[in-house]
Amino acid sequence: MELTSLAGIIVGLIAVIGAMIFKHISFSVFLNPAAIFVILIGSVACILNAFPGKDLKNLGKLFKIIFTSDSSSANRKIEIINTLEEFATIAHQEGILALEEKTEELTDQFMKKAMQMTVDGAEYEYMTEALGTEMQEIEERHNLNASIFSQAGTYAPTLGVLGAVFGLIAAMGSIDDTAAMAEAIAAAFIATILGIFTGYVLWNPFANKLRMKNKHEMIEKRMIVEGVMEISKGVSPTLLKNKLISFLSETEKQLLPDKGAEK
Repeated sequence: MELTSLAGIIVGLIAVIGAMIFKHISFSVFLNPAAIFVILIGSVACILNAFPGKDLKNLGKLFKIIFTSDSSSANRKIEIINTLEEFATIAHQEGILALEEKTEELTDQFMKKAMQMTVDGAEYEYMTEALGTEMQEIEERHNLNASIFSQAGTYAPTLGVLGAVFGLIAAMGSIDDTAAMAEAIAAAFIATILGIFTGYVLWNPFANKLRMKNKHEMIEKRMIVEGVMEISKGVSPTLLKNKLISFLSETEKQLLPDKGAEK
């Protein structure tokens, strides 16, 4: 599980709860169905109006991505290096065509496609363009997914203001009762609090997390492209490994079993 996502929500709630405690605000004020309704249902309405249905069908999977840990990213990079080094060794010793059987065994579809092009003897320029186009399409898809949350983060605070206006209208109905009017005004601003909280503590940060996960995935894709291109050029396994190691952070380099390859 992505603990930072869970921790962020918890710390955000602690900030709000702590502020209420310090200001001696009763927690019962949050039991405001109208405020919750206008923020949550209103946000859903805005998203439905902003995006075609086909762009929203994977919304559940996006939440799963947000709350799924990416701690295996370093291991995936190491696996990419080891796999491409193995392929480079075979190509160096037996030729490119000897990679055909190994290519069929790959589970990474992007790497499989890239290696199949190499085995088929695709031109360097064609491979660069084809793989680059696929990476661009993946990135645009990911940016679209992130924009769903960033748009929700834009709408939610404004809906909070709308909810506050509704509350103030209701308060005017109690203008002859000062105590009731004061209570209604206080409740009116709960919608504003919920709008700001969901927009700036949940939706916008979720969008940014999706973008960061996309960046990590694109690094892995670039590693694959660089490695496959080197194999197609007949570069030695050692040189290929050293080049791919440059994609790793210092912490990730510590996971390499053979530190001598860095030299």
